[in-house]
Amino acid sequence: MDKSILITNAHVITPTAEWPNGWLLTRGRHIALMGSVPHPELTADEVIDAHGLTLLPGFIDVHVHGGVGHEVMDATPDALHTLAKFYAQNGVTSFLATTWTESREAITAALKVVAEQQGAQPDGATILGVHLEGPYLNVAKRGAQNPTYFRTAAREEALAFLDFNVIRLLSIAPEFTENQWLIGECVRRGITVSVAHSAATYEQVRHAVSLGLTHATHTYNAMVGLDHREPGTLGAVLTTPEIACELIADNIHVHPAAMQLLFAAKGPDRVILITDAVRGAGLGDGEYTIDNRQVIVRAGAVRLISGTLAGSALTLNKGLYNFMQATGQPLSAVWKTSSLNAARAIHIADRKGSLEVGKDADLVLIDDQINVQLTIAEGVIVYRA
Repeated sequence: MDKSILITNAHVITPTAEWPNGWLLTRGRHIALMGSVPHPELTADEVIDAHGLTLLPGFIDVHVHGGVGHEVMDATPDALHTLAKFYAQNGVTSFLATTWTESREAITAALKVVAEQQGAQPDGATILGVHLEGPYLNVAKRGAQNPTYFRTAAREEALAFLDFNVIRLLSIAPEFTENQWLIGECVRRGITVSVAHSAATYEQVRHAVSLGLTHATHTYNAMVGLDHREPGTLGAVLTTPEIACELIADNIHVHPAAMQLLFAAKGPDRVILITDAVRGAGLGDGEYTIDNRQVIVRAGAVRLISGTLAGSALTLNKGLYNFMQATGQPLSAVWKTSSLNAARAIHIADRKGSLEVGKDADLVLIDDQINVQLTIAEGVIVYRA
């Protein structure tokens, strides 16, 4: 029998209304009823008094590699389960397990284990599929990606990756003509394509958009910046309405003023907060590894020995708080950046990303500093503070 949960006395934010004293009833994996006080006589298996805390749709992280000592590229069920549990502690109810530039064998192993383990997890966030970040990127904008494995999209290999039917988002350097066939193939399969680790000109990005590209990976980072005569990758990303922009809002990868500029350019519907978190996230300062290379986490920044930023130690709730501080916007204006915008980008907004009757019961209860008190994924409580 489906379990039901009734949350009362919550500040509820929906796509069309904000209820200072609202309530929500789940039944099974879905949202059954919701509204503002007074609510009808309802019974539930569990009643939770929110005591005025804010109820939001669960966060969706479409770009996250690891945390608490594990990585997606470890290619083990244990790694995925541990990550799902960790992410849920920070309000994430679903995520894309994100790969990086590696050998065909290593990427294949990661795709295989995600294909086997994807879906709801018993005590963590739902695994939605894979974000394939690389290997079809530009070594000139490699960031912390391993330069040994950069390559263009050979048809046989790329199709083999796609045939796992687990990739939902694919990051690519669209300036290489050898990569451009893959944009159309992904669009045909319903996979979102993103510009990433790219030295593309403004015109090359616009051409990729004409082929079906609609997304930008960690905007500002690992792309050609804006110049007033040569708008570059960033100029195209900021001014092209079709492109939704990921943002690592850790105040390290991107300055708060640049976050403000992104919000001014793209508005509340086209910014997608991500973490890009790696193995050291959630463990504090120390030395960790990415593939076989050492990284150092210090004061929240993750860097290779060379000093290059190598992913983040960010959690998505903290990213949302930082974004609010940077833009000066209230939660009611930017909540979509942590949920609905991501759902729209990867074509799951019919079932996730907002508090609406009939959608999946993916919920997070937070305080004013976006500290997570309760996480519910597909109707199951997966974290309590």
